[in-house]
Amino acid sequence: GEVRPSLLENLAGAEHVMRELAAIGIDMDKVTYDLQVDGVKLFADSVTKLLEEIANKKQQLKAGAVGAHEAELGTIEEAVSRRLGQLEQAAVVRRISEKDAGLWKSNGTVEKEIRERLGWLQVADRMEEQVPKLTELRGQLVAEGCTDAVLMGMGGSSLAPEVFRQTFGAAEGALNVHVLDTTDPAAIAAVEQSIDVKKTAFLVASKSGTTLETLSHYRYFFERAGRNGKQFIAITDPGTSLADEAATRGFRRVFLNPSDIGGRYSALSYFGLVPAALGGVDLAGLLDRAATMTQACSPSVPVAENPGAWLGAVLAEAAKVGRDKVTILAPAAMRSFGIWAEQLIAESTGKEGKGLVPVADEALGSPEVYGHDRLFVRLSLPGGTDADAARLAALSKAGHPVVTLKLNDPLSLGAEFFRWEYAIAVAGAILGINVFDQPNVQEAKDLTKNVLSEGNPPTVGEGIRWAGQQGATLDTAIQSLLGQVRPGDYVALLAYISPDEEHDRALNSIRLAIRDKHRVATTIGYGPRYLHSTGQLHKGGPNTGVFLQIVGDDVKDLEIPGERFTFGVLKQAQALGDFQALRNHGRRVLRVQLRDANQGLVKIGQAIATGVQVA
Repeated sequence: GEVRPSLLENLAGAEHVMRELAAIGIDMDKVTYDLQVDGVKLFADSVTKLLEEIANKKQQLKAGAVGAHEAELGTIEEAVSRRLGQLEQAAVVRRISEKDAGLWKSNGTVEKEIRERLGWLQVADRMEEQVPKLTELRGQLVAEGCTDAVLMGMGGSSLAPEVFRQTFGAAEGALNVHVLDTTDPAAIAAVEQSIDVKKTAFLVASKSGTTLETLSHYRYFFERAGRNGKQFIAITDPGTSLADEAATRGFRRVFLNPSDIGGRYSALSYFGLVPAALGGVDLAGLLDRAATMTQACSPSVPVAENPGAWLGAVLAEAAKVGRDKVTILAPAAMRSFGIWAEQLIAESTGKEGKGLVPVADEALGSPEVYGHDRLFVRLSLPGGTDADAARLAALSKAGHPVVTLKLNDPLSLGAEFFRWEYAIAVAGAILGINVFDQPNVQEAKDLTKNVLSEGNPPTVGEGIRWAGQQGATLDTAIQSLLGQVRPGDYVALLAYISPDEEHDRALNSIRLAIRDKHRVATTIGYGPRYLHSTGQLHKGGPNTGVFLQIVGDDVKDLEIPGERFTFGVLKQAQALGDFQALRNHGRRVLRVQLRDANQGLVKIGQAIATGVQVA
């Protein structure tokens, strides 16, 4: 062909055609305008789609850094795959992002309450801008000569700080953080003896502002600190009595946490980050991991590739076939993760006769010591030796589902907190459980108040006493309790003694003896900590728990300023109140009270060792 300026040829003819088109109703100005608009829209749509695909791929790549997993799901694999498809079809991830409370309960009042508990979905972004002021607070305290910080809180106010403390320790140029979530006088005295009170910052953490244990700790140390409000920092919700107390007493700082974040979902809020900051944890790195996981769980990612939704589907489908004992294995550097996950899982799902049973810190055994009710979830870090690998392989071969969650480093805790929160929300939606309330927690509190109003609870005097089971001796009472254990049950050791290494070893020896003999899951909870953690499951969950409550008398006691009862009396009342609550729910329970905890634990271990194995 020949190149020439053809547009300029026969202009008169072109003008005639335009007039003819107009005469028959064709508006070429409109046609060209519509073509322009449609063309721009098509271009914009394809660019938008391209950008979404790029963003999706980016999030998938980032998710691989914090959300990678391996799984041998065995017989539940097909059910999990189907469930993921159903979640995709029902737009569950989008509905969660839109805070659609109808996913959990179809009740107007309850839905409103649920919507007011979904602030954790954006917590990483909300807290990112707070990092400089938290870091600045640590610098101020260190510059003023502070060496330690004592976090006083229960449940959601203490468990994430305890995980941070055990995982990261105290960084150089930071404070040594202690977590106080017990009413045991010996444990409180041990914390006091380990610090210089004048060089210590005290964090009073309570969402409600009315937590009995926390306020008792506060009153005790406020007097020990010479009533110096500048040594105290409050973490609470807006409008609480604790916020008012902090203003009246001249606290150094008051951190008002977003009220739309529930206690067990508050790890990445002020409740977790303030003590973490004082201990020198890299908050920016922690929140970056959390933000990446948040994006990986967003609607732009397919459900099957969403780390939180995938884990939630696994948890729910395992529970549906009776594998409701979620056995959590963590590397030594992050071993304490299990105590946080316990509360999240148990308090969220353990109600209306349903529930997942978290099992933390139970050493792995061979396949023959397990029933058919386990789901094993392991957290792994790169570079470490994997002593559990061979046993997990054997368990998988024996038909137990095994999940491995791969973490890059300890700061991936930020991602794991969000992943598990999201997973439990999804599992609850699948199982028809409102994971944002705790209807049975108040029962033990009310019964504790009743016990306190009746005067001091009885102590042992000498030796050992027990109640709740028939038996002329401790051996026969324990055998009476364990003789009621059936396949699919779990045995919970509820220990109202000082949480120290010696007691840890003794309790773990007892739990493994029970597991290996009766082939059931075992848990350990120190009281009153567990009342704010697994206590909801014990009363509101399925009647599959068998409870051995171990209560130690207190050789020395501590006064609580302004109260007519001591810490020792409070501990005894809490133990007795929970014992009564368990009996009110028809639970199988034995209460053993010890004059000497160490000797008593030995005798309990001997009684279990001589018992008859249950078929």
